[in-house]
Formats: sequence, C-alpha cells, structure tokens
Amino acid sequence: MDFSHILTDPYTLTLTIVMAVSLVVLCVYYGIFHYRVGHYKGPKKAKNNNSAQQNYPPVSVVLTSQNDAEWLRTNLVYLLEQDYPDFEVVVVDYMSKDETQFVLKILSENYKHLKVVPLGENANGYRGKKYPMSMGIKSAKNDILVFADPNCRPIDLTNFCWLKEMVAGYVNDKTEAVLGYCGIQPKKNPFSWLQQYDNLTYSVQYLGAAIMRRPFTGNGRNLSYRRSMFMRNRGFIYHYNIPDGADDMFVYQNCNGKNTQVVLSENSFTVVEPMKTVAQWRSYRKHRSVTHKYYSLWTKLSLLVAPCNVVLFYLAGALLLVSGTMPWPVLAAALLLKLAWQIVATAQAAKRLMVRPAVYWLSPLLEIYFLVANTILTLSPLPKK
Repeated sequence: MDFSHILTDPYTLTLTIVMAVSLVVLCVYYGIFHYRVGHYKGPKKAKNNNSAQQNYPPVSVVLTSQNDAEWLRTNLVYLLEQDYPDFEVVVVDYMSKDETQFVLKILSENYKHLKVVPLGENANGYRGKKYPMSMGIKSAKNDILVFADPNCRPIDLTNFCWLKEMVAGYVNDKTEAVLGYCGIQPKKNPFSWLQQYDNLTYSVQYLGAAIMRRPFTGNGRNLSYRRSMFMRNRGFIYHYNIPDGADDMFVYQNCNGKNTQVVLSENSFTVVEPMKTVAQWRSYRKHRSVTHKYYSLWTKLSLLVAPCNVVLFYLAGALLLVSGTMPWPVLAAALLLKLAWQIVATAQAAKRLMVRPAVYWLSPLLEIYFLVANTILTLSPLPKK
C-alpha cells in the first residue's frame, strides 16, 4: 500500500492523526482504569498486618430509610448478623409513612445492637438525605462508620464477613476513608445488562481514580469513613443546600490520595436488585450525576476523556472511509485493535467485580449507546418536584 499521499493531503493527514491519537488515548484509558481495577490487589499493608486483622476496632453501620419497610425486612438482618466482635447498626427512620417503624421495632427486640433514630419531621427544611444521615452519624457511638442503603445487602451470605473486609482497608492511622464496590444483581435480560454496564463504568471510574490516589467520589451503598473526619470537616455543612451528593460531595471535598484506600475483595462487595423501570433508573442516574458541575475543571475534563475520544475515533474513521483516502483494511485493523483491547480490559474489571460476560462482550455497543444516552441525560433538567 502506498501512503505517501497522506503527507501531502492536509485533510487526510489531520484525520489520520486524530484517529491515531484517540486510539492511543482510549487504549491507555482502558488499561489504566478497566485493566488496573481488574488486577488491583488491595491495600499493600493489609495482607501482612495480622495484628490489625485480629484487633478489629468498633464499627457503626449507618443507614437512612424512608418508606423502605420491605427492603429493611429483607436486607437488614444480613447487616445485623455480621461476624464482627463489636458493632452497632444505626437506622434513621426519616418521616416514613409505611410499616418501617414496626419492622424496626420487631428487629430491635431481637438485636440489641440495632439503634433506631426516629425523625418525624424535617427540622431544617433541607431536601435530600444529608440531614437524616447527619443525625445517624451523630447518634453513632463508634469512630469508624460504614454506610449502606436499605435496598442493598452484602454479597457474602455465608461467612457474613463484609464488615471485616471493609475495615481491613484501615491499614494505618492515616486512613480516614475506605471506598467499596456495590454491584447489580445479575439478571438474564438486556435491561439488566444496561444497568450492569452503567454501574461497571461508573465504578471503574471512581475506583480507578482512587487507586491512582486521586479519589473524587464514592458509592454510598458501600462506603466507610471516620466519624472524627466527618466532625472535623463540619459534615455536609458546605453543601447542605444541594439535595444530592451526600456521598459524592463529601468524598470529593475531604478524601485524597493519602487518607483514602480502596477495598475490592469479593466478600467486601454489596449488591442491589436491578431497577424495574426505565424511569426509575433514569432518575437514579440523573441524581448521581447532578453534582458533577461542582467538580474542579481538571476532574470534569478527566471524566470527558473517554467519551470525547470515542467520538473522535469513530468520526475520523468514518470520514476517512467515506473519502476513500485511507485503505479500508487499515481502518478495519485500527477498529479491531480498539475493540479487542476494550473487550479484554473490560473483561478484567467485569470478572473482578462479578459482572456477567454478556456485558463485556457487548461493551463496544453499550459504550456508543451510553455516549448518546448520557449526553441527553446531562442536557435534561431534573424535575422540580
């Protein structure tokens, strides 16, 4: 093949450079985030620190609930039955109108380490879960806090060692936060695959960034930090007026490469049922991303690296194919390289995070789907209600 015309044709040369650079960037991105998360071995000092594994510090598990009686009836017992020497479970019942108080009353009669914090009214007028979460944190008696939601449960239902695995992330006195992973319960349907892929890419982003010592968010369904850090930094006071982001904004403002660890052992995972309707899932994704506008410019740009380069790669390749200035076997080879490395790297993360094989095999198609869906989601406003 003769490629000498590329150097004399500015149009072809520009598109070739754009396509080549975007391909390199995407391959590096998949390697840094997907592949690296898949091969992450955990905090280095945790495995050799046998004394720390035996002397487990007291822990408080904190949940906020509003009309979650069914979820509490199903999942709360798995938190209360954890194999841990000294812990309590604090549940904030925030203005529930269903049977939440009766479920909690029955459970508290059988589990003395369950503490119920009833809140019958919104005392400060702020929306969101930050106020009830603050009340739960202030009611907790222990310094190490572990957070979950009523609709999630530990993935390990045999050894009940979720708390032990999460607390193992506190490898030294400097550690003040531990980021965990919450997955989607696998189901054999395309809608579940969409949710699993969305959760996988979101998790890979924040876990990969934290592994590189640049944490910017966490998942409140499996997150831990010290009560002393919460109090020292005045909790949510700096973003109380933002209804969303109880976990997102707090981690972004207070966690850094020196005080944050990531735990990805299988028994440290939690899991939730996939959402049943597109409207529920869309609302969840919108609320999850609404706080991104408060990030720094550097963080915003880093989140745009992958989608922007995906657009550039396919656009430049399509224009070269249409113009006929680049032989199609070369374009096909570049496409196959991109797809092969994407599937391989995504498979590493998917296997580590227990995501179905269909998700990583379909990842090139799902990537394009979410490129469009996330753009529409970002441009659409939140319902005022």
